[in-house]
Amino acid sequence: MTIRLGYQIPNFTYPGVPNENLFETVAAQAREAEASGFDTVLVMDHFYQLPGIGDPSDNMLEAYTTLGALASATSTVQLSTLVTGNTYRNPALLAKTVTTLDVVSKGRAVLGLGAGWFEREHHDMGFEFGTFGQRFERLEEALTIITPMLRGQEGTLDGQWYQARNAMNNPRVRDTVPIMLGGSGEQKTFRLAARFADHMNIICDLDVLPHKISVLRQRCEEIGRDPETLATSFLIMGMVGETEQEAKELGETIPDDRRNRAFLGTPDQVAEQIKERVLDAGVGGVCINLIRNGHRPGVVAAVGAALKPLVA
Repeated sequence: MTIRLGYQIPNFTYPGVPNENLFETVAAQAREAEASGFDTVLVMDHFYQLPGIGDPSDNMLEAYTTLGALASATSTVQLSTLVTGNTYRNPALLAKTVTTLDVVSKGRAVLGLGAGWFEREHHDMGFEFGTFGQRFERLEEALTIITPMLRGQEGTLDGQWYQARNAMNNPRVRDTVPIMLGGSGEQKTFRLAARFADHMNIICDLDVLPHKISVLRQRCEEIGRDPETLATSFLIMGMVGETEQEAKELGETIPDDRRNRAFLGTPDQVAEQIKERVLDAGVGGVCINLIRNGHRPGVVAAVGAALKPLVA
């Protein structure tokens, strides 16, 4: 399993689109991505909109309901979250959920998973947040249960945070559903990726990306895993305009804390930047979002046409 070119949909607020037509606008983006060469469509697993993208009260669709519907709206793209917050679901239930998505999509599901970080969602929704260390303890326990369940084995663990007793997971359509971790933590996330994951989506500032790739490879080597068996991708915020002026105007909306993760320009200019800054740094693929204009017909297709030759 690998993600060479992924399209992430993080924004569900579209001016002039009533809520009853909201999903069709989402599905149209997914279909446009599929037709233009993207191999994966991804959504965030959040309940509120994130700071820097919009207001917490903005529209946010539940991830797995949305992915299940997208399975019927598409036919070839892989479907995943980027990434599931581990703290939001019991791990055995999550294994069942993503495996059902795999059945519904005829083998196109990917389990994207992370430790969880958005404290306000936890507080408002009643999920236990805990400390940074506790969330990673929970993620490791969850992966211990989930991994065998995605491979046709029973999940069993008497852990501090989770318990499972010979948890079964049927039906399935593949020998395994691939696991992707998301993040950039060198001591915790990368070690868990080396142990459990098929794919690592790196989320970090561009200037530290080469270092992160080096450390990820080291974590694999420390446990005797060939680093080439762990696929990688990088999450990009795309401020892509039809013209340089439009791109410049979009760039003015980039949050300060994400400026070193954003790419600004026309589709061809952004493609050139991605090749130089990401792919040439040793990353295997990219996931791009177009938070300001991806819902406009033709934008995803133009970006796909520019990026597809880079990963062909």
